[in-house]
Amino acid sequence: MSLIKTDQLKGMIREVPDFPKPGIQFYDITTLLKDAGGLKAVIDGLADTNHGKGIDTVVGIEARGFIFAPAVAHAIGAGFVPVRKPNKLPAAAERIEYALEYGTDILEIHTDAVEVGHKVLIVDDVLATGGTAAAVAQLVRKLGGEVVGLNFVIELDFLHGRDRLPGLAVRSLVHY
Repeated sequence: MSLIKTDQLKGMIREVPDFPKPGIQFYDITTLLKDAGGLKAVIDGLADTNHGKGIDTVVGIEARGFIFAPAVAHAIGAGFVPVRKPNKLPAAAERIEYALEYGTDILEIHTDAVEVGHKVLIVDDVLATGGTAAAVAQLVRKLGGEVVGLNFVIELDFLHGRDRLPGLAVRSLVHY
């Protein structure tokens, strides 16, 4: 990572109590993104352990994963693929429905986005319960890709999200 340390990154993240509902502590990264050094440190931090791994594709999860994944892909010399909410992709797509804390959600990826044998890095802003990340890993595998790792800006350790990603290399820059 660049000259900014993890504790400095944490200090750039605004903590918003009771958002989006009472009892939720929201970690707002917009305050980190507006700081040029902070943004550079995040991109460098997400990319630095992935140079030379032969990664073909960086998958970014809608919506905030789209902020980081293309920059990481550029930094490591890989392509970028978006994973989107339903009915946002124009061509044939593979979809997965997965469980949330209260209900379900759906994500989609183009069927030709990942080729068999491609090495894939999944990037998103937050690892919380791990359901979304696990679903995206499943989508990548369904297309024949190999998930070489999952990188996050923030990990909410108390939600144990990495427990839903057994056998996968998970890296987070900031922990709460």
